[in-house]
Amino acid sequence: MTEHRIITIGREFGSGGHEIGNLLATRLDIPLYDNNLIRMVAEKLDIREETARAVDETTLNSFLAGFIFEPIEESSRLNGTEYVPPLTQQVYELQCDIIRKLAERGPCIIVGRCADFVLRDHKNCINVFICADWEDRVERIAAKYDISQRKAADKIKKMDRERRNYYESHTGQEWGSIDSHHMLLNVSRLGMDRTVDILERICR
Repeated sequence: MTEHRIITIGREFGSGGHEIGNLLATRLDIPLYDNNLIRMVAEKLDIREETARAVDETTLNSFLAGFIFEPIEESSRLNGTEYVPPLTQQVYELQCDIIRKLAERGPCIIVGRCADFVLRDHKNCINVFICADWEDRVERIAAKYDISQRKAADKIKKMDRERRNYYESHTGQEWGSIDSHHMLLNVSRLGMDRTVDILERICR
């Protein structure tokens, strides 16, 4: 097993988890993997990035979630017939494979995608969950997407629900629980810079 440090970041929508990961990656001079994981998956499956993004971190029933994607040669046989997993399952499994390979390659930060569970056997993996007070999350999302606070609140509820369903359906663990992570950090209480400071000191 490799000795280098891996940091996984779970996050509530609007808590600033990506920004924290980005700042930490800059300070530690290591790669950050978040949305770029979607591009890697799309390239491997030879599908549009928008298609992969539509099922990323979601298990909701939609046309794309149940979409059956070829090629057949990578399928398994079930009861004598060709079986191809739904696109959601293909994206998740390929993403897990990519995450494991990235973790083996060198130190890095991985945001979301059940990375804490995928790398549960990596002894030098630090699993963090970033949260924030509701009011701060609403304000952040409203400003980021230039929408009303009411629409921001609805968007947060939807994204949190999707992330929770995605995480719990794939891991069997509670999303955002201390039982699933080494630490929970509230950005509203600590501030962005102090949160990054804490993680940097732990990593070093």
